[in-house]
Amino acid sequence: MNNIKFGTSGWRGIIAEDFTFEGIRVVTQAIADYLKAHDEAKKGVVVGYDARFMGEKFASEAVKILAGNGIKSFLTNRPTPTPVIALEILRRKTGGGINITASHNPSEYNGLKFSSSSGEPALPNITKEIEKRANAMMLEVAYSALTIEEARNKDLLQEIEPFQFYSEYLKQKINIPIIKKAQLGVGVDLMYGAGRGYLDKILEDAGCNIEVFHNHTDPSFGGRPPDPSTENLTTLIDAVKENSYDLGLALDGDADRFGVIDGDGTFIEPNYILALLFDYMLRVQGMTGGAARSVATSHLVDAVANYYKMPVYETPVGFKYIGELITTGKILIGGEESAGLSIRGHVPEKDGMLTCLLVTEMVAREGKSLKDLLNDLYKRVGKLVTKRENIHVGNISKSGLANLLDKPPKMIAGLSVENIRDVGGVNFLLEGGGWLLMRESGTEPVVRLYGEARDEEELERVMKAGRELILGADR
Repeated sequence: MNNIKFGTSGWRGIIAEDFTFEGIRVVTQAIADYLKAHDEAKKGVVVGYDARFMGEKFASEAVKILAGNGIKSFLTNRPTPTPVIALEILRRKTGGGINITASHNPSEYNGLKFSSSSGEPALPNITKEIEKRANAMMLEVAYSALTIEEARNKDLLQEIEPFQFYSEYLKQKINIPIIKKAQLGVGVDLMYGAGRGYLDKILEDAGCNIEVFHNHTDPSFGGRPPDPSTENLTTLIDAVKENSYDLGLALDGDADRFGVIDGDGTFIEPNYILALLFDYMLRVQGMTGGAARSVATSHLVDAVANYYKMPVYETPVGFKYIGELITTGKILIGGEESAGLSIRGHVPEKDGMLTCLLVTEMVAREGKSLKDLLNDLYKRVGKLVTKRENIHVGNISKSGLANLLDKPPKMIAGLSVENIRDVGGVNFLLEGGGWLLMRESGTEPVVRLYGEARDEEELERVMKAGRELILGADR
């Protein structure tokens, strides 16, 4: 078994090759040791899983190890969204949470995500300690375990159904009467994921006329990754156009990420959704506060913040850093370009369902399409367009992208390079406010390429130059 390594959102790997039952036992024992060392064990642990292959079995294995250490598990009784697990951690005041999920990764992957007692994804100082314990244990395995029946008999296992509490909690964040009044038509793609029976049910309760897609179990996710991107939402896009729906909404495999389709079938980039919601909360809801975004996220949110004279916090890639800012009350909204978003007063974890419902409320209240709202925003704060691509590479040298930091180009797409930053990837800041970022995925053989520019034509030139730089580094 390979060494345990926590990435931006937990430990992930290919099922049966990297992600195994033995790995689950070792990592859970390391988590149990961490909880005992930090006086969190007596509070118990929420344990959940998404709709992936063997998810329930992997979760049960984690419960057995926790029970063997005298730690009580609150185990969800069905595939459960990541933000719901975060809320259960807060509601039950547990020592943390273990979530068996690989989120939006392809079906051959699974993973384990550990969240701290604050409900946010564990920060690096915590995961490094767990990693160290787990990897040391792999040399001489020493975990404790009970059977599921023994755990029940010793009151170390309680099965839970968290839907009702989460639903009522979420409805406090959303203006349901506004949505009911609008009677919107909405297509909903659940992508065979853990959001089934959550987003669709809440939208129905809010008076929307919905058509639901992919709301049954399929461990292969229909042959596509459960990632709500343009190429994976063709069914939803076609339905929105054919039926003249007001919106199309989608969730990824564990329902922490969102996809939004405008009424004409246009996919709206998550970057724009973050900026639109920030503007909506300030301008229409009359709220105040700053925003946080990851380094790979559009600076359009900065433009909104500047317009309203609010602060912006830039974080490394990984929602855990944004979650910390939510926990400490420093921001009104935080998000990342990979479709993760949450708000003040909600869980410090990305929540695709919350985002979809906020977008629904915004469209219902404003009475405009998302494209019209975006154009209105451009008139007030200035235009920026952004794009992300995954560049599949063979065996890129670890020094490949790093070489770009040592010998950076002076011009990219005819624009001068004003600054170069090492941000867990290579970030070029360009004249005119544009930028280019490339970083390796922690789980897949791809380099993620991000770009931003003042208009679509300039953006295409910037992205083309980025592709050429990556392919050059891959040689």
